[in-house]
Amino acid sequence: MPDPRWGSDGEHELQDRYGTQARAERFYTDQVLDRLNPTMVEFIARMDMAFIATSDKHGECDTSFRAGSPGFLHVIDERTVAYPEYRGNGVMASMGNILENPHVGILLIDFVRDLIGLHVNGTARIVEDVTLRRSTELPPQTKGRAAELWVVVGVEEAYIHCRKHIPHLIPAQREQRAWGTDNVRAKGGDYFGAKAQQPREPEELVVG
Repeated sequence: MPDPRWGSDGEHELQDRYGTQARAERFYTDQVLDRLNPTMVEFIARMDMAFIATSDKHGECDTSFRAGSPGFLHVIDERTVAYPEYRGNGVMASMGNILENPHVGILLIDFVRDLIGLHVNGTARIVEDVTLRRSTELPPQTKGRAAELWVVVGVEEAYIHCRKHIPHLIPAQREQRAWGTDNVRAKGGDYFGAKAQQPREPEELVVG
C-alpha cells in the first residue's frame, strides 16, 4: 500500500486500478518530505519565477504566474515560505481563493541550469507587509515595486519534479520593466482580443 501520509484518495485508487502502487510507494518514500531540506532551500533562493495553483471553496481552480528577483519566494524556515503580492489588475483571484480555501500548490522550475523542478504544497494565509516584517526578516522593498501583502505558506509536502520533459531555456536581456504601471500597452494590452468579444449593453433608445 502507498504511504498513507502522501497523496489523495484518488491517487491511491488509480494506483490500485492501474498497478502502479510499487512505483508510487518508491516515490513517496524516497522523494516526498513534509519540510524543506537545505538543497530545496538553496534551490528556492535562486528561483525568479513560480506557478501558483489555488481553488475556491467549490473546487474551481486557478493557476497564476509569479516572478521577481531571485529568491523573491522567501524561505522563512524549513516549514514556511512566503511570496509577495504586488500591484496587479485588481482581481486578486489567487488571494480570493485562499480566503475560501487555504490549500495551495507552488511549482518552481529551473529551466536554465539544472532542468529540475520543485513542488511545494501547503496551507496559506494572507499577511500585510508591515505585520510580517515585525516578526520576519524580509528582503527590502524595491522602489516602484513594493509589496503590501504576502502569502505565507505552511509547507506540508515538498518533492521533486523530474527533468525528463523540462526544456532548456536561455535567458535573454529584456527592456526595463514598468513595475506597478497601469499603462495598458506596457501590460500587454488586449493581446488576445477579448475586449471586442465581450457582450455589450444594449444602447438606450432616445425618444425624440
